[in-house]
Amino acid sequence: MDSAPLYQQLADHYRQAIHAGSLAPGRRMPSVRALMSTHDVSLSTALQACRQLESDGLVEARPRSGYFVQATTPLRLAPITEPAATLPDPAQYIGMHQRISSVLARSQQDPSVFSLGGARGAPSLYPLAALQQAASRILRRDATLYGEAAAPRGHPALRAALARLALRSRFTLSPDEVLITHGCTEALQLALRAVAGPGDVIAVESPTYYGLLQILESLGMRALEIPCSAQTGLSMEALELAVRTYDNIRAVVAMPNLQNPLGSVMPDAHKIRLVQWCEDHGVPLIEDDCLSATADLDTPLAAAKAWDRSGNVIYCSSVHKVLAPGVRLGWIAGGKWHARVEMLKFALSRPNEMLSQAAVAEFMATGGYERHLRRLRLALRQQREWTAQVIAATFPAGTRLTLPRGGFHLWVELPEGVSSEALFEQALREGVYVAPGLMFSNSPRCDGFVRINCGTPHSAQLERALGTVAAVVHRLAA
Repeated sequence: MDSAPLYQQLADHYRQAIHAGSLAPGRRMPSVRALMSTHDVSLSTALQACRQLESDGLVEARPRSGYFVQATTPLRLAPITEPAATLPDPAQYIGMHQRISSVLARSQQDPSVFSLGGARGAPSLYPLAALQQAASRILRRDATLYGEAAAPRGHPALRAALARLALRSRFTLSPDEVLITHGCTEALQLALRAVAGPGDVIAVESPTYYGLLQILESLGMRALEIPCSAQTGLSMEALELAVRTYDNIRAVVAMPNLQNPLGSVMPDAHKIRLVQWCEDHGVPLIEDDCLSATADLDTPLAAAKAWDRSGNVIYCSSVHKVLAPGVRLGWIAGGKWHARVEMLKFALSRPNEMLSQAAVAEFMATGGYERHLRRLRLALRQQREWTAQVIAATFPAGTRLTLPRGGFHLWVELPEGVSSEALFEQALREGVYVAPGLMFSNSPRCDGFVRINCGTPHSAQLERALGTVAAVVHRLAA
């Protein structure tokens, strides 16, 4: 007998009908009254089922008309090229920080430039009023908050909430195993400092988040790029080659879920293999999992940490991108290095301030977090699909794209011969910033890619910006 709630069973019934084509895109769903009559359910159950389908992006509500099956247009672009299993020399990473900083500084010189280069949402996507109200209530209740020392590990209520949140990713933690950090960036820094030192080689995905390359260079560590597929993530075959080629790999840093910038999701079987490989070779695995909450899938994505049995996986995450960019709240579960991570955090930056932590904890306790995530996932899915369709319609032949199932951005392969550096230069002169592929790798092949943000809702200004980029790509391709 199905143990799922009745509304979920009803939603699953119509999900199957939509996937099977029985309810075609654009067709009106049965009315709420019809659902009540046909399935002998209450008004509440019928509404919950419709809202579940809406949050999954399968139907849309139209004012005074009811629910309609989402009409989606197949993406007429080939998927991006899969990488070859080759390894660069880690010594070549000296100087990455200067290159990345130069791109970022130039993109920020003119405040009128329209940014398509980030990986974040517009303020309208976040529950700002609810968080502000929570902060106000906390200050009224605790007038001495600003005069008290911050809790060394972080606010107890927030650590407890994040420990509960880990259950979504299929692993368990106690609140004592959670340490609050200044975003996921500090969590990654602490993890790297805990397990490696200057001169050590760190295996990273290729392409990877440019901030990780900056962190590694600032710590005097050397990044070794492991090819990454837009379909399955980090190449285990290339990792095997790497360990036979380099004998001083001290850690692997990976983003198995919605990898930045590719958007790939590593299958669970690959996650199990990666965790086991790191365990067998005595190499710590540092997992960056700050985007999995944006996945528009039927079930939450499992973290690689879910298969960690020895504490060899250091888990880093944040609510920075998915809930409140302005508070930069991250967290780390350091596994068997957790005591060292706590010592490093205190030595390097001391505890985070308490008000934002308390406000986020209170917001999570009300159930508002899950409701917000449903709205965020739906908005991001619509914005990604719309942006992908614009790119397919306006960029020249030879453009390739693999549409991710979550996240804030698209990773676009440019037509052969078009340089992302040239695109960045020319588009910036015309008032639009795009993130060139050369920021995400030191491999020359990534100069043929660009990352485009999808966190901004549709507007005339956004249309003009994408049109500008498309025009520049046409000129460069010609």
